[in-house]
Amino acid sequence: MFPLKDNIPTRRFPVVTVVIIAICTVVWFVFEASFWNISVKGQERVIEFGAIPYEITNPGDYCGLDATGTQIVCEGQPGVTGTAPDQAPWWVTIFTSMFMHGSFLHLAGNMLFLWIFGNNIEDSMGRGRFIAFYLLGGVAALGGQVLTDTDATIPTVGASGAIAGVLGAYALLYPRARVITVFIIIIFFTVLELPALLVLGFWFVLQLLYGINDIAQPVGGEPGGGVAYFAHLGGFLFGLLAIKLFANNVHEDYDSQPRLPVY
Repeated sequence: MFPLKDNIPTRRFPVVTVVIIAICTVVWFVFEASFWNISVKGQERVIEFGAIPYEITNPGDYCGLDATGTQIVCEGQPGVTGTAPDQAPWWVTIFTSMFMHGSFLHLAGNMLFLWIFGNNIEDSMGRGRFIAFYLLGGVAALGGQVLTDTDATIPTVGASGAIAGVLGAYALLYPRARVITVFIIIIFFTVLELPALLVLGFWFVLQLLYGINDIAQPVGGEPGGGVAYFAHLGGFLFGLLAIKLFANNVHEDYDSQPRLPVY
């Protein structure tokens, strides 16, 4: 299921949303990637600037690749000797990780969701408020992921958690908005117009089910392995709970706009 657009026009250009998309795109292509795939140097930068739960719960102990270059090990772990390469402070990685991604498809999917839903959430508040809301959503999302495995050494990267906060906010503010959505079933697809609450509710339930399965069958410890489902859940819940504190210019008559046609 892939959303394509909603039917709520914005009342002003979403400057912050576009800037975030631009930053994430530049970081991927310039800082991390070698053409379409993450480069070897990019992998090292993911470890340095990605948010590693172990580093957050063990301040002062840092992580890096072992001598074989295949496994992440951390200072203070049983059997680990020596010191890790110079790393960004753990509190810095909480924010830098929000602008990094594990693959081009990861980047593209996140930016699509941010463009569709972020512009209206930015429109519901001042630009400064939206920056604060977005960053706090990312912090809350990372907290949700860290709580599920405090000693995890897999770097958490991506805007997904912060964007999940945007999705939670959208579900609460604009549940009756309509979203053009593509459904793909094996080789067949169809395009439908659906209520935003249905689309976002379905997305939330999927994250919950995948998260439960992830706990039952954890992914191995390679860099970039796995999806931070509990970051998605934490961000979404933050958006639901916090949006009323930030939104001071909600588009109250959004559902009186002409509806998009059904294809």
